[in-house]
Amino acid sequence: MHEVRTEIDIDATPGRVWSVLTDFPAHAQWNPFIRSIAGLPQLGQQLVVSIQPAGGRPMTFKPTVLAATAGEQLRWRGRFLVPGLFDGEHYFEMTANGQGGTRFVHGEKFSGLLVSMAKSALEGGTRAGFVAMNQALKTRAEAP
Repeated sequence: MHEVRTEIDIDATPGRVWSVLTDFPAHAQWNPFIRSIAGLPQLGQQLVVSIQPAGGRPMTFKPTVLAATAGEQLRWRGRFLVPGLFDGEHYFEMTANGQGGTRFVHGEKFSGLLVSMAKSALEGGTRAGFVAMNQALKTRAEAP
């Protein structure tokens, strides 16, 4: 297993961060990493997610929502071809920071036979994409 985990403080409530994150049609306007999401942020739903890591090729996959709790967390699992080859559990967590803002944690736990061969790409383009998305989310959530 390999995990890419990033964090950022956002000067907006967890509810506001959730509303920006789950406004899927708007992702193309602000998100430099996850270019589009189709579907509903509800447990068991299948999404269609298109990403473009920094310097990488666009990819589209169809993960299943594992958890969706407004203002707290959104989690999904995607797989490449067959289970156990290259699986990813993507997560977004929002926690009130006690100052009216949110600690936003964004990461993915990768598992499967091909993960060891992809570690440098995960730590490069994937991590950079997460960081860029976090900053863009912060900017959008903090906007009046």
